[in-house]
Amino acid sequence: MADYPERFDSLAHAREWFDAFTSYYNHEHRHSGIGLHTPASVHFGTAEEVRDQRGATLAEAYARHPERFGHRPRPPAIPQQAWINDPAKRREPTPQTS
Repeated sequence: MADYPERFDSLAHAREWFDAFTSYYNHEHRHSGIGLHTPASVHFGTAEEVRDQRGATLAEAYARHPERFGHRPRPPAIPQQAWINDPAKRREPTPQTS
């Protein structure tokens, strides 16, 4: 969100801003790591239905104007797993010596 404040005027201001940000992030922002779906759509199980609708829209657009496309468009796949910090790629920190 581009309106991240430089500082919050109060605890109430911070809570209000983060509530709005969390709602936007979970219900409006489409994430590339989850097939351009919202986290809420994936969590609540509507992502496949949304993907099917996108596929129908893309197929219709392709049928009407195939010259606009280099190939038949398809909606992105929905990954089986998505990680913020993939444990398989996690490296253990180097032990500190004193």
